[in-house]
Amino acid sequence: MCGIAGFVDAFEQSGYTADSAELRLRAMCAAIRHRGPDDEGVWVGDDVALGMRRLSIIDLSGGHQPMPNEDRTLWLVFNGEIYNYRELRRELESLGHHFATASDTETIVHAYEQWGLDALPRLRGMFGFALWNVRTRELVLARDRVGIKPLYYARTRSGLAFGSELKSLLTLPDVGREVDADALNHYLSFLYTPRDASIFRGIEKLPPGHVLVWRDGSADVRPYWRPPVDEPFHGTEGDAVTALEQVLEDAVAAHMVSEVPLGAFLSGGVDSSLVVALMARRSSARVKTFSIGFDEPAFDELEHARRVAEHVGTDHHEFVVRPDAVDILDRLIGHFDEPFADASAIPTWYVSELARRHVTVVLSGDGGDELFGGYDRYVPHPRVTAFDRYAPPVLRRVAALTAERMPHGMRGKNFLRHVGRSDRARYIDAVRYFSADEKPALLSGDLRTALAHPDPEVRVAAHFDRYASLPWPSQMMRFDTETYLPEDVLTKVDRMSMAHSIESRVPLLDNAVIDFAMALPASLKIREGRRKHVLKEVAARVLPAGLVDRRKQGFGVPLGVWFRGQLRELFADTLLSARAKQRGYFDSRFVTRLVHEHLSGRRDHSLRLWQLVVFERWHCHYIDQGHGHASLTASIAG
Repeated sequence: MCGIAGFVDAFEQSGYTADSAELRLRAMCAAIRHRGPDDEGVWVGDDVALGMRRLSIIDLSGGHQPMPNEDRTLWLVFNGEIYNYRELRRELESLGHHFATASDTETIVHAYEQWGLDALPRLRGMFGFALWNVRTRELVLARDRVGIKPLYYARTRSGLAFGSELKSLLTLPDVGREVDADALNHYLSFLYTPRDASIFRGIEKLPPGHVLVWRDGSADVRPYWRPPVDEPFHGTEGDAVTALEQVLEDAVAAHMVSEVPLGAFLSGGVDSSLVVALMARRSSARVKTFSIGFDEPAFDELEHARRVAEHVGTDHHEFVVRPDAVDILDRLIGHFDEPFADASAIPTWYVSELARRHVTVVLSGDGGDELFGGYDRYVPHPRVTAFDRYAPPVLRRVAALTAERMPHGMRGKNFLRHVGRSDRARYIDAVRYFSADEKPALLSGDLRTALAHPDPEVRVAAHFDRYASLPWPSQMMRFDTETYLPEDVLTKVDRMSMAHSIESRVPLLDNAVIDFAMALPASLKIREGRRKHVLKEVAARVLPAGLVDRRKQGFGVPLGVWFRGQLRELFADTLLSARAKQRGYFDSRFVTRLVHEHLSGRRDHSLRLWQLVVFERWHCHYIDQGHGHASLTASIAG
């Protein structure tokens, strides 16, 4: 596990020497030192510079990067873990390859040497890597199937730069800090920026399951894996439960390979509890587990986590998060690099900090909801079901038109707008924050003019197109796997764990688990309103009675309670300041209205105001500092 950075450039044209290129590269690596405090490696070739920061997990003495092949015509920097590297190594050795180390990194080099880009589907693990081919002068960037590990890139004046985190690219003099209007609009809808873009114009994310090949000044980005469009499993429910238990046990065992101390995040929910129970089956020592709680009972799951820890017999550790946790907001922003408003980043920060005192690697239960149907939104609300059952189709249109004419905040407006939409639009409506009909009031005229794509909800809806032949619950799960999972859940866990130099692994997103889960029909995942049915049947074999079917809490944060108590002035102090009002992104009258409605208790705008607070603090950190006071006209790009 590490962070990678580098660039390809026409050195002579750009005025680089080998020494100056190395200095620039080391600055890129220094920006992500937290991702790899154990080692640094750089290699500068003809018009290319590759660097890494390493967190040593496997082959502690021999895994130094950048890593070449035997004749030094391929050079690799790699962030992640390959869990089937031993099997791949044996196959490659049988084909005549010779290995100099025992690391999984070297396996990627030889796999590419043998199979080229066809090696990517063979890699079982999480990764973001960059590989330079000396002979063909090609740079290959690749990212794992579902985006567990991040990878950013930017086209520079005469080449291309890349990094595990955006902050590496910002050290380069020809990478600007112009705010991308469409990325900001997407953030306001969904809490995060798009999967193929960033908050800065010109800096992009390599999407999950994609590869980028750069050669002769052009970059070709294409997918090498996408979720399947069929569900071929035809066995019985009993067959599915037995097979899934074996697939999960094998995945957990593969993810436990480590030469450093290892533990697990334990929320008390089904997914993390199942992972811990399966770890205990394979471990000769007590598994170390780490949990976070809150003073607010509605959000606290420590009691459930303790029950699991006692049942399994783990070495358990806890921490209670209190309202002063918001004091770390600026530190969180510094690690995300982009506006990121999922407040569960706060407890994820603290549980990572707690775990780092004891271990270097943790396993988590992320991915179970998206693969097995765990979210409440996968099951229609009874009121919506009743409307669809008894209302004729024409009433959808009537409901939509009525909602359009109702003033903002009027009781019943949201329900009528929701039932008046298509299934796709309803689903996106359920996961968005500022809606399309609120944006004209929220966004300034200048920002609306700068938008190339006024409605990000329409753009993300295109993810449904490929899966239209699947049952509707499966379509929702595929949608989340391509959007919410990588850009929210996995981004949060990666940044918060790496902020504390700890590696987080996600066995429920192992290749074999993904393949099996996506082959299962929706009827085995959601049965008579019971979400994650087949996964819960596996969990019932190893977890305490009563835990498996208790109501899902999620990793929520009591923002509403905090922001009506000790932190109630945060919104006003931040969003109603003269500087915030002068930015030019938002209509200050609308923002003021939200703040006053919230503080008066008339409406709970905690989450949406939190979004605006995060953006304002992000702007101060990334745009203002070192660049003078910035406004819309100075920082946004149309």
